[in-house]
Amino acid sequence: MIDKDILDYTQRMDKVCHEVDNVNAEVYDEYGVKRGLRDKNGHGVLTGVTNISKIISSEIIDGKEVPCDGQLWYRGYNVIDMINDFGFKRFGFEEVAYLLLFGNLPTEEQLAEFKGVLGSLNTLPTNFTRDVIMKAPTKDIMNSMTKSVLTLAAYDDYDVSDLSIQNVLRQCLALISEFPMLAVYGYCAYNHYEKDDSMYIHRPDPNLSTAENMLRMLRADKNYTELEAQVLDAALVLHMEHGGGNNSTFTTRVVSSAGSDTYSVMAAALSSLKGPKHGGANIKVMQMMEDIRQHINGYNDIDGLKDYLAKIVDKQGFDNRGLIYGMGHAIYATSDPRARVFRQFVEKLAIDKHMEKEFELYSNIEKLAPEIIAEKRRIYKGVSANVDFYSGFVYSMLNIPVEMYTPIFAIARIVGWSAHRIEELINVDKIIRPAYKSIMVEREYIPFDQRNN
Repeated sequence: MIDKDILDYTQRMDKVCHEVDNVNAEVYDEYGVKRGLRDKNGHGVLTGVTNISKIISSEIIDGKEVPCDGQLWYRGYNVIDMINDFGFKRFGFEEVAYLLLFGNLPTEEQLAEFKGVLGSLNTLPTNFTRDVIMKAPTKDIMNSMTKSVLTLAAYDDYDVSDLSIQNVLRQCLALISEFPMLAVYGYCAYNHYEKDDSMYIHRPDPNLSTAENMLRMLRADKNYTELEAQVLDAALVLHMEHGGGNNSTFTTRVVSSAGSDTYSVMAAALSSLKGPKHGGANIKVMQMMEDIRQHINGYNDIDGLKDYLAKIVDKQGFDNRGLIYGMGHAIYATSDPRARVFRQFVEKLAIDKHMEKEFELYSNIEKLAPEIIAEKRRIYKGVSANVDFYSGFVYSMLNIPVEMYTPIFAIARIVGWSAHRIEELINVDKIIRPAYKSIMVEREYIPFDQRNN
């Protein structure tokens, strides 16, 4: 329990912080500061180059930039083509992980070897689950994972700080294999000690895919259907990588440039991803959807849905922030390719789970929200559903607890983080250090005994 005196003190000093640290917005414009490292049109400030992935959201027509259907490319291959290729036929996580790490699509032999390596790393140090994960269980599984990742450095038998690509790759491959266990076991500890539910710890099967193992470890009976695993696998592939400019990947680049070890880098990336403006967005979608259901008269109430969405945009509904969560993206305008290709998996799972009406509600919001936002807001680009709009719905249909939503994102995105860390170490031997313009006013120092109380 925090002492009341401490709370009173911090409450008073909160006002002091706002007084001394508040900067007039006009000052940023005066010095041409790109807040959020983005210009006034939302374009990111160029801070580097990458050969890992590419995002396309517009095209030049008659010398003008025009929004187009979004595209996402991994190592030169369109993600939609890859998803459609393995679709409901085979699991793609390991295959795409190989592509992102090593730059080429694997042959059958290469993929088998890669899976074998990941499978052999699919274990944690002796008593690690008991001594680290089970201690101080928390609802915040991302914090639990961060603690675990930093602690794993103490169990590394090699030089933790060795920045040779061979050593970094070894560490990255181990963490890619360990992340599902760190997340699931962290949840199991919370579920038992904090929610007073049954305790079960299932070990992963090295012969199964990452998606299969996640469902196997999460469920008390270890059972799952092929379709459930295929849909989760598609979600993992679509969340694996998204350019070097997203917050957590840029964090990976920044901390890597400082010469930090892999464990510290991945812990920093996890800390970035957990923010509600980044990896926690799908949780806000689920909370919003529950609120919408309470304010409409059934799934067929289109007029009621329109009215309430308008209230949300007018800051009179849900959390009064004026946001329809899951709509819009920092880069994509016309459409998010991940949402487009993922929709077929969502629909098929909804039919299998007899949740067609729920899927119809999502579809109606996807159609209505852009019109309402465009009508009520001045926007410089289009608005469309992003991948987070549907991912939370999928996880709920898979009976995955909400506490696991962002960790699932991390389980996928660590592959992209690893690829970017390696690319940064190979190509850039310079610490990332952007400039901040100081607007501090110089003052004459006042000796302690001359200060007024």
